[in-house]
Amino acid sequence: MTTSITTDKLLEDLQVVVRDAEALLQATASQTGERVEGARARAAESLRQARQRLAAAQTDMAHEVREAAASTDEYVREHPWQAVGMAAGAGLLIGLLISRR
Repeated sequence: MTTSITTDKLLEDLQVVVRDAEALLQATASQTGERVEGARARAAESLRQARQRLAAAQTDMAHEVREAAASTDEYVREHPWQAVGMAAGAGLLIGLLISRR
């Protein structure tokens, strides 16, 4: 669970960086010079690659979530009483933790 939260946060942060880089490229569009043009070209290429990686990561995460959901659904269908028992146990544990506050 922590890994998916961390991955979600990382993807959100990467999206923010991509948007900020796009804004920076647009803001410096009027700047001229060989060094500036070279830096802009490298930044644009890095941005393009980051967008591709971000799209691939999002696709992979969506696929993993669908697989986990299907696996959970299959388990619950095969072992309904065990699933009910686990849910009741988790509810009891959460209730105890909340009541201690």
